[in-house]
Amino acid sequence: MRPEKIICVGHNYRDHTREVGAELPEHPLLFGKFPTTLVGDGDPIVLPPEATHLDAEAELGVVIGKAVRRVSRERALDAVAGYVCANDVSARNLQFVESQWLRGKGFDTFCPVWPLDDPVRLDPSAVRVLQRLNGGVMQDGNTRDLIFDVPELVAFASNVFTLQPGDLILTGTPAGVGYARDPRVSLQDGDTVEIVIEGIGTLTNPVVVEKIQAG
Repeated sequence: MRPEKIICVGHNYRDHTREVGAELPEHPLLFGKFPTTLVGDGDPIVLPPEATHLDAEAELGVVIGKAVRRVSRERALDAVAGYVCANDVSARNLQFVESQWLRGKGFDTFCPVWPLDDPVRLDPSAVRVLQRLNGGVMQDGNTRDLIFDVPELVAFASNVFTLQPGDLILTGTPAGVGYARDPRVSLQDGDTVEIVIEGIGTLTNPVVVEKIQAG
């Protein structure tokens, strides 16, 4: 299944919003990724030469199961087919020097997701969300700390555009990202990133440097 839309949400965990020095949002901050960012379990995250700081972001992904427009919060979960492990890979050096996040988050392979073709049914209200880098824990959060929960996100997004079957919503990331650490931690060639979502499993991706042929 290839989503028509990949809808992402910025600053949606209180602890992550604070660690990057941002104010808590008054409404969901939506941005998008193109389907060319998608890769699956075991596929490489390709580190482009333009990215001097590359972060992984562990996220619960929501897969839409039926078309909805202006769905209510109370009926929003009826439109959900299930949930997946997702990684909102981000080139921070590009993201934070531009007012729009498309370039910093839009490179090919910057959205590993699993299991997109077989999303898992679960209660999204209190799910543990982890990122491990080379076996060490970077992020360890829980969806109970979301500023805007899954029903609110589905309803809000559907007020903007029709959600179609297969569309994917990434719900935000908890604290612990590499850019906010001291010293900062950037993904490097040869690293292994794991996104672990309670009740779903583990999404694993190696990091490789992009090989650009001259000419």
